[in-house]
Amino acid sequence: MALPQKTVFSLSTHDRYNAAVYFIDRNLELGLADKVAIRSDDGDVTYGDLYQLMNRVGNGLKALQVYMENRVALLLHDSVEFIASFFGTVKIGGIPIPVNTLLSPQDHVYILNDSRAKVAIIEAGLWQRLRDMGAALPFLKHVVVVCRTGETAPPESLDFSAWAAEQPPELAPADTVYDDAAFWLYTSGSTGKPKGVIHLQHDMEVALHNYAENILRMGADDVTFSASKLFFAYGMGNGMYFPLGVGGTTVLLRQPPTPQAVMETVQKYRPTLFFGVPTLYAAMLDYVEKTKRSFDFSSVRQGVSAGEPLPPAIFHRFREVFGVEILDGIGSTEALHIYISNRAGEVQPGSTGQLVPGYEARIVDEEGRPVPPGELGELMLSGDSLAAGYWNLHVQTCTKFHGAWLRTGDSYYRDENDFFWYCGRVDDMLKSGGIWVSPIEIENTLMEHEAVLEVAVIGVKDRNGLEKPWAFVVPKEQADAAELEAVLVRFVRERLAHYKCPKRFVFVEDLPKTATGKIQRYKLREGVHA
Repeated sequence: MALPQKTVFSLSTHDRYNAAVYFIDRNLELGLADKVAIRSDDGDVTYGDLYQLMNRVGNGLKALQVYMENRVALLLHDSVEFIASFFGTVKIGGIPIPVNTLLSPQDHVYILNDSRAKVAIIEAGLWQRLRDMGAALPFLKHVVVVCRTGETAPPESLDFSAWAAEQPPELAPADTVYDDAAFWLYTSGSTGKPKGVIHLQHDMEVALHNYAENILRMGADDVTFSASKLFFAYGMGNGMYFPLGVGGTTVLLRQPPTPQAVMETVQKYRPTLFFGVPTLYAAMLDYVEKTKRSFDFSSVRQGVSAGEPLPPAIFHRFREVFGVEILDGIGSTEALHIYISNRAGEVQPGSTGQLVPGYEARIVDEEGRPVPPGELGELMLSGDSLAAGYWNLHVQTCTKFHGAWLRTGDSYYRDENDFFWYCGRVDDMLKSGGIWVSPIEIENTLMEHEAVLEVAVIGVKDRNGLEKPWAFVVPKEQADAAELEAVLVRFVRERLAHYKCPKRFVFVEDLPKTATGKIQRYKLREGVHA
């Protein structure tokens, strides 16, 4: 695939750069030591407190003989311990690896071994599930356990609080440069084993300037709350380095982000920016509708959505119920954060928006040639927050990364006004009646019906080998399947071309999703053919 090359932007004219200095130390230099950096039910934490805890963690890791580029796995809930451990590792030149706490013990073992993490800083409850697998973790040398109320550290581990308290509160940064590896993030592994995505020291600052400052106009007066967790690329920006990068405040929620917990947190801590995924926004609306409870969202000046396309129906309903406009966008673990987004007051419901400054994009055909506006193709992305590649996966790196360009695998078209419209993953597109059909278009139409809570559309071949759309629908309430199918068929045919109407409706209690909320359509296809 022949793709154009671009000159990679250098963040600084100086080679030396350490992300922990930029995101933590710099705030003390700006006189923000007494400002609250983190708010949670565990109590407020100032920038001065965070600075000292970060340094204590860094010194503790050095005492455990963690050196430049040694990996440190973080299996932690959203908390001050997560942020201090992340930047404490970065500051000494180590590589923090936030790990999804929702994964199975077998997945945790896989990531710990694949990354060859030397140290794990882990919730006590999670370590209880892993400690009997010690023989299966040959690279792990030390375990530091974060104990919550009523928990104690097992004898083979170090208690985080006691371990950190013994360390000095000052720490000189490692002599890293802006192109050094800084941290890894593992992909969700929705279609295979998780892949370690290698990000560099400067990537977070690039994403901060490109998206948080340019698009959200984030500043020191902002208070962010992200329902998406810190161990996800999306949540890490929203709830950690975005607010810290502008001298703002982040609100952290350790418990699962249920609709009730999320809305009560918003009401209690009054964030100005709220980040979620379409599944959560839909669940919040459903919760309010069923419970008849009201929640005060007046502090939120902007909502943000990513992970899956935001259906226009949810955008309109959320604005009507909560008075908050949601900015939909697309990002990825490989790009670190959002690179195409809607703008405040200029939202095109159903569109992903326009290109975020600092990135370049093009839509190409199967031969890698740019296609004209209005024509479908694969989205290619270039920008300085892109990962360096995948850990120990040379073929996959070469397949996904082409020089300065990332092959996203997303099917898109761009209209005459430079708005991008997502049509599904390249592998999810289907042909019905000999014409390419986007499952997203059908899904968005069905989401407009009041009886539909969630929906996913896939292509299924009939006995003649012709592909037809099938719709898997999660109804809001129990209903007669035949009657509801007849209603939805009429609804779709009144709004879309006949060949786009699903040939079959399958009513289910829920849809298979990744931990980030993305619908796993391949599992639906596997179920049909099983």
